[in-house]
Amino acid sequence: MPESQSKVTFKRVMLKISGEALMGDQGFGLHPPTVQRIANEVKSVHDLGVEICMVIGGGNIFRGLQGSAQGMERTTADYMGMLATVMNALAMQSALEELGIHTRVISAITMNEVAEPYIRRRAVRHLEKKRVCIFAAGTGNPYFTTDTAATLRANEMACEAIFKGTKVDGVYDKDPAKHADAVRYDDVTYDDVLQKRLGVMDASAIALARDNSLPIIVFSLDEPGGFKGILAGEGTYTRVQG
Repeated sequence: MPESQSKVTFKRVMLKISGEALMGDQGFGLHPPTVQRIANEVKSVHDLGVEICMVIGGGNIFRGLQGSAQGMERTTADYMGMLATVMNALAMQSALEELGIHTRVISAITMNEVAEPYIRRRAVRHLEKKRVCIFAAGTGNPYFTTDTAATLRANEMACEAIFKGTKVDGVYDKDPAKHADAVRYDDVTYDDVLQKRLGVMDASAIALARDNSLPIIVFSLDEPGGFKGILAGEGTYTRVQG
């Protein structure tokens, strides 16, 4: 057992990141050095003995809601967005396996040649064997976001928290990029997130987390070592809970 594991506050977690997090300074697509940097962050936590699930959005490739806003039929657009998440999951799997971490991409849409189908008991077994599980294709249903998929899978996998990696170090009362006087919360309730529309996750995801008492940790994915630090009880973040 790693010496530092005794300090770790969670044994199994869900890491939710946006597809945009993988495009680095580019305006579109995948930026391999950024994917590798995030994989290194995941490895640093995996090395502590923590079991890790991941859900990655697809907005760097295609966003279903934007597609439907441009006249595409919503269901078709959402399925295209799900396929984008599979591409991102495969990229992250490749980066993690280059670091020697056994990784499984588990898709809610059957595509046996590139990913496993979602079977809850099998996924739990992967986690118990210290494999990273990347859940792709959302819930497999249109009209549901990857935020909701992450919360659903986190509950099914009995994760102790969702870690939402963003570009800022927590939840603010307004956009800190636009308002110099924005105030960061250390703790905020699920109901406040919904009532004040703080934009942590969509309403369905927040409600599902609230109903199952699943805490959400919002932190900066751009801060080197931030993910590992928070697992050890350090760093700057916002905790969303009851």
